[in-house]
Amino acid sequence: MTHMNRPQDDVKAEELQWTRTEPATPIPEPDVWPTVRFPEPPHPFDAPMRVEADIAGLECVQGEVPAHLDGTFFKVVCDRQYPKFVDEGPLGNFNDDGMALSFRFHKGRVDYKSRYIKTPRFEAERAAGRALFGMYHNPFTDQPEVEGMVRGLGNTNVFYHGGKLYAAKEDSPPLILDPDTLETVGQYDFEGTLTSKTSTAHPKVDPKTGEMVFFGYSAKGETTRDIAYYEADASGQIIHETWFKAPYSSMVHDFAVTQNFVIFPIIPMRTERDWLEKEESMFKWDPEELVYLGVLPRKGKGENIVWYEGPNRFASHIMGAHDDGRYIHIDTPVSESSYFPWFPIVGNREHDPEKSKGFLSRWTIDTRDQRRTFSEKKISQYAAEFPRMDDRYETLKYQWGVMGLNDLPGHNAPGGGFRWVSAVDVATGQQKIWYPGDHATIGEPVFVPGADDAPEGHGYVFVIVSRRDMMHSEMVLLDAQHVDRGPVCTLKVPLRIPRGLHGNWVTSEELAARTD
Repeated sequence: MTHMNRPQDDVKAEELQWTRTEPATPIPEPDVWPTVRFPEPPHPFDAPMRVEADIAGLECVQGEVPAHLDGTFFKVVCDRQYPKFVDEGPLGNFNDDGMALSFRFHKGRVDYKSRYIKTPRFEAERAAGRALFGMYHNPFTDQPEVEGMVRGLGNTNVFYHGGKLYAAKEDSPPLILDPDTLETVGQYDFEGTLTSKTSTAHPKVDPKTGEMVFFGYSAKGETTRDIAYYEADASGQIIHETWFKAPYSSMVHDFAVTQNFVIFPIIPMRTERDWLEKEESMFKWDPEELVYLGVLPRKGKGENIVWYEGPNRFASHIMGAHDDGRYIHIDTPVSESSYFPWFPIVGNREHDPEKSKGFLSRWTIDTRDQRRTFSEKKISQYAAEFPRMDDRYETLKYQWGVMGLNDLPGHNAPGGGFRWVSAVDVATGQQKIWYPGDHATIGEPVFVPGADDAPEGHGYVFVIVSRRDMMHSEMVLLDAQHVDRGPVCTLKVPLRIPRGLHGNWVTSEELAARTD
């Protein structure tokens, strides 16, 4: 390890106490409301939308909506309420307010709804009529009126468990939304049992037990090494909690869960308290630091974690993981260097686009190997991110997955971002690809089963397509087994859906059991 947090660093980091849900002093209404003026984006499609909308019956411009689909596709996007007062470049997209979307499927009709996620941060800024919170993950840059307030945006994922719809961002506790109206119920601490200051936006649900496995990193405050690992039963009540310290403080955006183990990837997207105080980026890529995979038995104690070590590389999202009792297999896009061009590199090195290309790979841990290392095998032939699986196989051995591609050798695709959808057979590496056309960007592709008892990977891939040249968005349904054959149907959304991150499908039967 080339960098190690010193004990005094841990103590200093724990001093950061941004937990209040209201300003210390109520924010008065301004005598004159501030002028709202956003800078012109590089492309007009990327201007803030700032619209909460209801559309009864989206127009189906191609194909037919499968009438048997009965449920709601929820997604969260990033849509800033007020102009920011700090210049963060592309990173600022992740520092925008969360906007929840719902696509309600019933008897061949699809209704659309969008609502801001009204976090404490959102409400404080709405009261002031201007931005009050500063840089991404850096409370030292906030305005005095909101000093000490929780900074969560709820803009990373929206998921359903135990009868509740959660909106989450990994730097704060989750929020609960009303699944019918999308109105914000409030910040949620699992009825007082969430002791971590943070909670992941990537929980995993065990399909055999219904338990939700989740964690919080920087659990005692920004830049702390503390990680809190939790399991909640099928009703959403926390039944297990344990804490441990990572080898160094870093971004732990996602993790892996199998039937017998939970695995925490410590990737060298590092962070230091001093960087925050200097108003620098919270995260920086360290090309000299090692990767560590922390392995615990499910419901194990933190003091029993075992760290497996590997050379420097980047990974973020997990497609799936499983184990056979001895060997643990974790599938994730892996690149030589940081995927994110907007985070600085330690030593002021330049971002290398070629080295940042991530290929779906399998990490394998032999839990009996006393060398405490892990192996890597490349699965996909094309660079990809936003990996998803058939969630009914979470924690289990699986074969089908889907990803977004932003590079396809030999194909010139005008536009930017993710431009192809690719289904992949993780056993063979075979990929099937759909291209939505020029000047189109895709969001995260999400699998929706054709029926509750459908075989693995048999159903649909839901993907939001931004038609950047036509200034509107589409919800596209693909046949999951044949994504290369083109859409089953295309639903036109007569507005721009902003850049977003993750989403999930919830059946009407599940929604009928809501408990919020």
